[in-house]
Amino acid sequence: MWQRGLNWAAIVLVGVFGVMWLGIVMYADGATPLWLRAGETVFGVFLTGWAVRKTAVMFGKA
Repeated sequence: MWQRGLNWAAIVLVGVFGVMWLGIVMYADGATPLWLRAGETVFGVFLTGWAVRKTAVMFGKA
């Protein structure tokens, strides 16, 4: 029971962090080079995609 709750907490934490990361990279970080912003965007999409995938897996187990 605790493990399932902690899994959900980790998924939510990573998902929110990924979306926040994308927002910071896209809107607040305008002074960095384009290639670095592209890499940071890929990282944010990866985190958000991981959270979505894990959510689907958790719903599949239910």
